[in-house]
Amino acid sequence: MAEPQRLQKLLAQQGLASRRQVEAWMVAGRIRVNGEVVTELGCKADPDRDRIEVDGQVISFSRDPVRHVLLLHKPVGVLSTCADPLGRKTVLDLLPEPWHSQIRLYPVGRLDADSSGALLLSDDGNLTLKLTHPRYHLPKTYRVQVQGQPSQTTLQYWRDGVDLEGYTTLPAEVERSSAPSFYRRSTPEGSWLKVVLFEGRNRQIRRVAERLGHPVLTLHREAIGSLRLGNLKPGQFRQLEPHQVQALLAPFPWR
Repeated sequence: MAEPQRLQKLLAQQGLASRRQVEAWMVAGRIRVNGEVVTELGCKADPDRDRIEVDGQVISFSRDPVRHVLLLHKPVGVLSTCADPLGRKTVLDLLPEPWHSQIRLYPVGRLDADSSGALLLSDDGNLTLKLTHPRYHLPKTYRVQVQGQPSQTTLQYWRDGVDLEGYTTLPAEVERSSAPSFYRRSTPEGSWLKVVLFEGRNRQIRRVAERLGHPVLTLHREAIGSLRLGNLKPGQFRQLEPHQVQALLAPFPWR
């Protein structure tokens, strides 16, 4: 007989939501175990013996749930979220049936609305937790246009790590570059850079560039680990093969 597990883990493994989202459901009283509302975050259950419901719907647990992982080229102006109370367009709105409604996908990490590029979507909460955990140091590659012409000293400062409100960013790879091939607009006074991050702090590139006196004009993520957008156009996506997912999960050799 399997050991009972926390509800957050059980439901996240089924791709229903992230663990944090499940916790919010519990606090809101949306989850029942054997007919009883559970609000304690430490509550455990055995899917073989217990009846688990979310919003009155009984959850059927699979021993080997199907994992869906998509690589999406997110356009500018689209939100990296599942729903928006203001009715703005989200990444899920870009997906056709059955991806849009029959499979519960959610973003793995974020790209802000003003940024474009590579974004993963998955129904596997466990995978999401692993890919967003700091210890994996999964590199993400960006093409960034900033105001002005950063000096070599400024670029080296960025590479070494910049203090952001008491936290020093991890070393990054920063070099001069050109605009992405698909990007036809360009600001004459701007400079293009290639930036590789090994962490994912909130709006990190924009905050660092602002701190260094060269605010971001354009931000495009062209790769996540070894996964590149390739010929995907804005709004298009492709499903990852199992070996590509496994490559993402392999811990990146941190220097």
